[in-house]
Amino acid sequence: MNRRPTLLAALTLTAAAALTLSACGSDDSSKSKDNDKIAGADTGDKPSPSTSPTATDAADRPKITFPSDAKNVFEYRKTGDSVKDAVLADSTRSVNSVDEAIFEGSTDTKALGFYNTGKALESSITYVQRYIDDGDTWVGQTRYSNYKITLSGGSKAYVTYCSDESKSFIKNRKTGSVDRSPATANAYVLYNSVLTKNAEGVWQTTNIASNRGSKACQP
Repeated sequence: MNRRPTLLAALTLTAAAALTLSACGSDDSSKSKDNDKIAGADTGDKPSPSTSPTATDAADRPKITFPSDAKNVFEYRKTGDSVKDAVLADSTRSVNSVDEAIFEGSTDTKALGFYNTGKALESSITYVQRYIDDGDTWVGQTRYSNYKITLSGGSKAYVTYCSDESKSFIKNRKTGSVDRSPATANAYVLYNSVLTKNAEGVWQTTNIASNRGSKACQP
């Protein structure tokens, strides 16, 4: 069972942006064994917390919390480029902020509007509201990997990545029942996102598109 009942269908990119994203390449240094594994990510041997890396800017960032039965795991290595590392870190926080809103059953959480803006925020609110209206949340673990990033000037970035939802499941809030139907190809999703740096130094997700069942993300 895919833990996300529907795609973020309302999230769209312009044709030009979509082409740019599809052409994004990964930074070679992100594959180096000498680089530190990003904090809050899984090393592949031991599970780690779902929290994102600690920020080093001066922004008053909201704390994001997850219930004990749910976790996002982000798998990527630091690139050694401070700008790219900041973009990747805030990209993970954007993902976590959406899920926190689902867990809280509210679209008014501070983090949701802190890490998302514009079309991304509008569609994220719609997406979270679907969970709320259906009386659902999710449990288990979702893994994010295959990160690729391209910078555009000093305040814009394109990030692509995959998610594996095969071990996360929809849970009904009222009954507590969990749908553990076997995963299908739709459990694997390719994301293309656009982030813009705001005045406080936060890389906010401004637009995002997803392709569920993408062969590029299937094992």
